[in-house]
Amino acid sequence: MKKKDSTLINRDLSWLSFNARVLQEAEDDTVPLIERLRFLGIFSNNRDEFFKVRVATIRRMMKFGKRGKEIIGTDPVELIENVQEIVIAQQKKFDKLFSKILLELEEENIYFLSDKQLNPSQELFVRDYFHQKIYPHLMPIMIDSAPHFPYLKDRMIYLAVRIKYSSKSENKNKFSLIEIPTDVLPRIIVLPSKTDKKSIILLEDIIRFCLNDIYSIFDYETIEGYTIKLTRDSELDIDSDMSKSWLEKVTKGLKQRKKGDPVRLIYDERIPGDLLDFIVKKIKLKDREYLTPGGKYHNFKDFINFPKIGRKELWYRIPKPLDHPAFAGQKSLFPVIHKKDILLAYPYQSFLHIIDLLREASIDPKVSSIKITLYRASTNSSIVNALINAVRNGKQVFVVLELQARFDEETNIYYADKLQEAGAEVIFGVPGLKVHSKLFLITRKEENKIVHYAHIGTGNFNEKTARLYCDHSLLTADKSITREVEKLFAFYKNNYKTGHFKHLIVSPFNTRKRFVSLINKEIENAQQGEEAWMILKMNSLVDQDMIEKLYEASSAGVKIRLIVRGICSLIPGVPGLSENIEAISIVDKFLEHSRIFIFCHGGDSKYYLSSGDWMNRNLDFRSEVAVPVYDADLQSQLMKYVTIQFTDNTKARIHSKDKLNEYQRRNGRSFKAQDEIFKWILSMRSQSQLASLPQKVNVKSVKVRK
Repeated sequence: MKKKDSTLINRDLSWLSFNARVLQEAEDDTVPLIERLRFLGIFSNNRDEFFKVRVATIRRMMKFGKRGKEIIGTDPVELIENVQEIVIAQQKKFDKLFSKILLELEEENIYFLSDKQLNPSQELFVRDYFHQKIYPHLMPIMIDSAPHFPYLKDRMIYLAVRIKYSSKSENKNKFSLIEIPTDVLPRIIVLPSKTDKKSIILLEDIIRFCLNDIYSIFDYETIEGYTIKLTRDSELDIDSDMSKSWLEKVTKGLKQRKKGDPVRLIYDERIPGDLLDFIVKKIKLKDREYLTPGGKYHNFKDFINFPKIGRKELWYRIPKPLDHPAFAGQKSLFPVIHKKDILLAYPYQSFLHIIDLLREASIDPKVSSIKITLYRASTNSSIVNALINAVRNGKQVFVVLELQARFDEETNIYYADKLQEAGAEVIFGVPGLKVHSKLFLITRKEENKIVHYAHIGTGNFNEKTARLYCDHSLLTADKSITREVEKLFAFYKNNYKTGHFKHLIVSPFNTRKRFVSLINKEIENAQQGEEAWMILKMNSLVDQDMIEKLYEASSAGVKIRLIVRGICSLIPGVPGLSENIEAISIVDKFLEHSRIFIFCHGGDSKYYLSSGDWMNRNLDFRSEVAVPVYDADLQSQLMKYVTIQFTDNTKARIHSKDKLNEYQRRNGRSFKAQDEIFKWILSMRSQSQLASLPQKVNVKSVKVRK
């Protein structure tokens, strides 16, 4: 195991830097006001998952002493201290931003009301709403006298209630706990109004307002409620009992996860000390580092789905996804794909083409089978419905469904049941190998010949996230590609058939080797004085060996441009190490999610789309697929796509050792890559326009920030 390297940024600290970029969006006055509130929700949800997964892992490593340090490459105790310091600082900034946004909302005639700010008519509505909608779902527990302290659910918010008697009373103060039923009721309630003034109240504030009704049997002096939220370790433990099916193991693991150890308690910093101490003692949080003080409200993830109120200027104007021009007016999509490879770019172009293709395949008499990998499908998935319909129409449907898609396991178990009930053949990934590839293969008989149509993409088969995530799909009937996709499905079904892949780059078989070979080619060309460059776009760059190979390439004179949205452990711009490397991150209204890899390769440029990042898990412990893009027009599109992103001077941040998230500022008009990409795709109306796109970017002109 490698030791801590000063030429690498710790992945967890880099992730916190990414989440700070999300917080920057909430801070940015040019972002529509309610979108800034939604970014607070995204930031909060991200941080919750970070604690559930990464912080929980670090705490487990603390128990292993020296071995734990070797595993994560740094002292876990020191790392936890650094994380806690950053998290508390970010929370303070978060609270200030929330207060500022509330004031700006008031300027828009939108008011967040607390339980203390209601007028008489609002009080009547709130009390009636409480008794009609909320009260039946409340189960208050008197925690100071209950025989057992209640189990606190992960990421649910609770009201910790203190019932205080007068100093003259002989009764002791009482403590109670109320779970806020956000799983069955909306968190944000818009109060009725006869004017343009919009007033909003949160579910917990309605409960606070009606605490008197809940605890009316007590003769107290004052009663107050304070929100708390517990985050638990979400690691999914799968036992090794060979007598159990994979489905049984994952189901058992999910039940165990819900009882995971606490990793953070966030609380209203105004909570009385005696009440907080009582709760901390009961849930057995021994270390104060597990505690995070916060404001009055928690679980801002609910603000991601903020109600659509106010002027339209308070929201992003999200354009309708465009139809791909090649599919316009076509009765069938198969002849289009057979003639020429198709590249789709979401959310700028419509994901409905994918649904339409599978729906067409489900009823086409010429189609005999559909094979697909599913990692994260949407609720009420049209993809799953199309597959079920295909079974009903006599098609053979083979589904590789990954049960270990973190936080989507229960959804995937549900779809597994539906597909199996319909008659589809469903397998649950590959033992010891998470299937993260984004593939489907349609087999069709045309003129007495078998023709295969394949999809290889960067994102999930999820129509909802396709409206928010920037991803790419390649649709092809190229035999060199479809044959290897067929080999891969054979491996999924019979794990001993690993196959040989000449065109596809497949983890865990040849991904690391193939990408290292491509980098070595650039190093060799640079050493010979030839043109040498690479452009790499991904979500995370963590793998130490790959980073060291990029450092080697930079030292040899290879020009390297990186777009890394999230974690970036590489340090760009270091003289003698990475002075030829430039790295940016783009955070904007859409989530950058596509993985694009382009290599100069002596003038015969190589283009790849991939489902995986450059992390150890993606390279060696998952099934990932990178597909070569051979069509010259599509190569031009990909080059244009990344060139636009590198030109961004509004939403691009510069990766640096200090993790300052400085914006990339260049002279000229404001240039937002995501807006410009949509304009460019809108302008592509003919093949002549596609052919006129630039095929090269001047990588020699890269100016590296020192």
